[in-house]
Amino acid sequence: PYTSHRWTWKGHDIRYASAGCGPPVLLVHGFGANVEHFRKNIPVLALKHKVYAVDLLGFGQSAKPADFQHRMEEWRDLLVEFVNEFIDEPVVLVGNSIGSLACVMATAELGDQVKAIALLNCSGGMNNKAVADDWRLKVIYPALKFVDYLLSIKWLAQRIFNAFRSRENIKSVLSSVYIDKQSVDDELVDLIYNPSCDEGALETFVSIITGPPGPSPKALIPSIHCPILLMWGSRDTLTPLNGPLGKYFQDLPNRRADTEFILLDSVGHCPHDEAPALVHSHLLPWLEKQNNRTELRSV
Repeated sequence: PYTSHRWTWKGHDIRYASAGCGPPVLLVHGFGANVEHFRKNIPVLALKHKVYAVDLLGFGQSAKPADFQHRMEEWRDLLVEFVNEFIDEPVVLVGNSIGSLACVMATAELGDQVKAIALLNCSGGMNNKAVADDWRLKVIYPALKFVDYLLSIKWLAQRIFNAFRSRENIKSVLSSVYIDKQSVDDELVDLIYNPSCDEGALETFVSIITGPPGPSPKALIPSIHCPILLMWGSRDTLTPLNGPLGKYFQDLPNRRADTEFILLDSVGHCPHDEAPALVHSHLLPWLEKQNNRTELRSV
């Protein structure tokens, strides 16, 4: 349903995909995922849009440099330069989890080059150390720092990573993230597992888990002036609705124009994959509205 391409960014080999024609949409995946996580969305969106999806550096079929310190700012820069190089009209950015945060960061840089952004269960940072005002994270923070220490020991990091990336563990983790367990099939497990076998995957994992969480989306939203669509799985356990970030985004439409918050009932952290028809029922009309708004401005 889409064509894969290669792009060299800052000397690193980056894989991206494209499909369809029409107003551009760029899809950005979350932690551990890749272009294939949008396999249920690209064919539908491509019926009326030029769809792009990119494997962020360190994920999917993109390079996994062993000596690289991953930061949210690097993924922001990758998206900014991707838009500048390949997309010559205002684009809609659609992200999930840390992909949403990367979209927010890129939009703050790109300004009018971004038509609108859709955020699906936006994360608060690159790792769990991000949302410092969540009491749940405060409780486990010492454990998170201990994990950082363990991962600094190479042989121990390898053992932890091997256990983490096993098919059995991936399926178990996904089953806690997805409410519809039938969605956690072999295809989904494999699209997460296979890139973890690449050279540099261990170093990428350690870098992301132990690295700086990056900026808070709360600090960036005031610098963004385009429409925002927020979609949130009601049973997300990673960025729960009753956490500081969930509460912030739920209230955002009351404080910001051109902002919609849609609660997706009985869905987890990856609604675009777990409940694609439900997501499309909201995303497609919203995209059409953004396209119509652009056409009216150009008349």
